[in-house]
Amino acid sequence: MSIPCLAPHEDQRQRGRIGGSVFSALLGAEATGGQPTVGRFDAGRGEAPPLPVHNDEDEVFLLLSGSAPVRAGDEEHELQEGGIVFLPRRVPHGCRITSEKADLLLISAPGGPQKMFRHTGRDLREPRPEGFVIPAQLLTEAAELSGSVVLGPAR
Repeated sequence: MSIPCLAPHEDQRQRGRIGGSVFSALLGAEATGGQPTVGRFDAGRGEAPPLPVHNDEDEVFLLLSGSAPVRAGDEEHELQEGGIVFLPRRVPHGCRITSEKADLLLISAPGGPQKMFRHTGRDLREPRPEGFVIPAQLLTEAAELSGSVVLGPAR
């Protein structure tokens, strides 16, 4: 087996996400044979994804900078810089950025959530269209591609 090792920005498809967040697939499922995906979010204050449930993968969020409350099921934890949280599959979860900016590392096992981000995102080489919004139907389709369900808007 070949060990995947990518240089910065090598084969990293950066995509726009909800609002102004940027997701970078640092190590996608394609590179790991379907095993973990490692990605990074660059997000601003107020950014929050819709409330998802992942049926097929567990996730770990590591907050590299910033602050964000994270909900998992009925629990809420305030993540600060360096904070880490495990989000098991089949548990609804989400977060909302409360600092001016945040840098969040996402590890998902098995890999695959980048399919959702690629389906809903936009290529950052193109200018962001005025009033860019991802339609709810596109979010639903994208979630289904990765074995997830969108339960509703961010909390």
